[in-house]
Amino acid sequence: MSRERILSEVLKNQPEKQELPVDLKYKSPEREELIEKFIHILTLIGGKVIRINSIEEIDQYISDHYKPIDRIISTIPGSGYNTDFSNPDYPHEFNDTELAVLQPHFAIAENGAVWITEDRMVNRVLPFICQHLAMLLETQNILADMHEAYEKLELMDYDFGTFIAGPSKTADIEQSLVIGAHGARSMTIFLL
Repeated sequence: MSRERILSEVLKNQPEKQELPVDLKYKSPEREELIEKFIHILTLIGGKVIRINSIEEIDQYISDHYKPIDRIISTIPGSGYNTDFSNPDYPHEFNDTELAVLQPHFAIAENGAVWITEDRMVNRVLPFICQHLAMLLETQNILADMHEAYEKLELMDYDFGTFIAGPSKTADIEQSLVIGAHGARSMTIFLL
């Protein structure tokens, strides 16, 4: 069968066109249901959620799980691990970071992702070069789905932003799941 004939047959066999729905919004779940869904999905994709009541609990977690010699970078106001940088625009400044604790703008329950912009990262390389990544997320900043996320993004002004969902992972290597292949080996959400 010739190429032209095949393409002609495909063209003849098209479904009827349909109008897209005007409103693609779904009824948003209750707050507690959103929180539980976010926790479930993030855990499913390899992340960990720790519910906290104060910033001090983050510092306590760090002192319990990391050594004093580990380089910890936190952008959280009130944290005892805030760091001054000689040159924050130089990405190599962060190559020995054991843990970075950042604060995203919001999270999405349907896929366990968080949205963070460069102004909250110190440097755009930090969430990807650190060994372990943690985020401080307030429960009221959990959105139901990507529809809500993109509505929020339309109102934001930023140069660089990214969705991050769980620790780095790939299954390209001999079809086995490898965690931390090309980024943070773990992702912890401190849920306030």
